[in-house]
Amino acid sequence: MFCGNCGQKLADGAKFCPSCGSPVAGSAPASAPAPVPAPVYTPAPTGDSGPYSSAAPGQAPQDFSYQTNSNPYVAPTPVTPRGGMPFVPIQADRSLPMWIILSIVTCGIYSWYFLYELARDMNVMCQNDGETTPGLAQFILLSIVTCGFYAYWWYYKIGNRMQTNAPRYGLQFQENGTTILMWQIVGALLCGLGPIFAMNIIIKNTNAMAAAYNARMGA
Repeated sequence: MFCGNCGQKLADGAKFCPSCGSPVAGSAPASAPAPVPAPVYTPAPTGDSGPYSSAAPGQAPQDFSYQTNSNPYVAPTPVTPRGGMPFVPIQADRSLPMWIILSIVTCGIYSWYFLYELARDMNVMCQNDGETTPGLAQFILLSIVTCGFYAYWWYYKIGNRMQTNAPRYGLQFQENGTTILMWQIVGALLCGLGPIFAMNIIIKNTNAMAAAYNARMGA
């Protein structure tokens, strides 16, 4: 065996070269490397956008900065009625005298418009009850086809739907579809005043439901 530094022949088992004093390779086990301490992660204070630090003892910290939201409060998305449409109050001050006057002045056109609004408002106030009030186009078409019988059915369904949905607004209506239907048919024999009494019931109950609906949705 020879010294790797000066080439001097060495005796077996020698640990150092007698000529140059260099240690003989393989004479001592290699020392294990010093363990590297695991990084210590220190979170930034709450609400601060400062850096996270990763550093072993005695080493310079490494920067793991990130940008936090300067405004932690995010306002909740408001829930709006009618499939995401903004809340629109329903008219709650309709009156029977105005219905009569405008129907006469407009030669009956206003009465059709009133039915259009009534069907629309009923479908809004009574939504999710499993019922749907047909609109003006269907009312006119089916009334013509059935020689007016469908109109009686339409009013009958309106009366029942209002009475059924009144409790959801803390209301209670004594009148129902049968009441309105009786005024429409039998009341017509009283000098034609029956339909007016039936419309008075519809307007009164609709105004009460609309006021309760507006108070609930607008609160």
